[in-house]
Amino acid sequence: MVDWHRLIACLESHRSFVLTTHIRPDCDAIGSQLALAEILRTRGCQVACINAFTVPPPLRFLDVEGHLMALGQPEVDKHLEEAEILIVLDTTAWAQLGDMGPVIRQFSRKKIVIDHHVSGDDLGAELFKDTQAEATGRIIAELASHWGIQLTPRLALLLFAALATDTGWFRFNSVRADTFRLAADLASAGIQPDQLYRQLYENERLGRFRLMGRAMSRAETILDGKVIYSYMLSSDFAETGALTSDTEDIINTTLSVAGTQVAIMFIEHTPGQFKVSFRSRCHLDCCRLAAEFGGGGHKSAAGASLAGTLEVVKARVLDAVYRAMQQ
Repeated sequence: MVDWHRLIACLESHRSFVLTTHIRPDCDAIGSQLALAEILRTRGCQVACINAFTVPPPLRFLDVEGHLMALGQPEVDKHLEEAEILIVLDTTAWAQLGDMGPVIRQFSRKKIVIDHHVSGDDLGAELFKDTQAEATGRIIAELASHWGIQLTPRLALLLFAALATDTGWFRFNSVRADTFRLAADLASAGIQPDQLYRQLYENERLGRFRLMGRAMSRAETILDGKVIYSYMLSSDFAETGALTSDTEDIINTTLSVAGTQVAIMFIEHTPGQFKVSFRSRCHLDCCRLAAEFGGGGHKSAAGASLAGTLEVVKARVLDAVYRAMQQ
């Protein structure tokens, strides 16, 4: 659980902030980052959101005012020099921070992490973690409540996007009664969930649609259909016109195949470098499995990065899956 008194004391004792989150961002990463920035600005603070990426086109609607900056842009160095505190959101893994990693290592002033993932590295920061939270957005929503911050439609939209997407639109096993209570509170603040859903899931780019087709056509099952896996190669992105961010959520679609309990997706972002995603709706612990390859996450969803050819990486991972399923 989060020590709210301590977290609020940390925030109230500083006036200039830099917020960052992980590469290959999702709605929880960007939504939590922008939501915390909104909260801090209502307190009269100076806030800069600096990341090691440019915002993927499908998520740009969340940053309507253009607050998110990427390393290398004008003013970034100035914000980093002036910041009294640096906050990392939605990750505690060096591998997920990309080029922000060296920046965080060199930052000599106060650093904190706000996250809901089970595993993680030592970032040299004070941790505020709730591994029972469905999303980091949940933690930011509770921070707003404890701090007496009123929900505006803008703040509620960011937090609802974080909560809804990190729970697979409320279908993952991380969902509990309190999830719907929070969702109701956010919806009551003036947002329209149906419009958000259409923006996220019924606004597909043709490139992503073609990429999904390739991944689905390559799907294979093992262990009597309990495990399904597929892959996307670096060449697929250029050939289909898809972006690397277009891989988001494709793995969850594979679990719609009857009888599947575990899904693995091999994604080659650059030649010879694979991100491997794991999903489970059985006893298999994705976080423990990913940790075998230097990754992490949650029991039901996790990921890791591996180098090698598709066949080498696939063989290593599927061997570990075989062993994990037999435990």
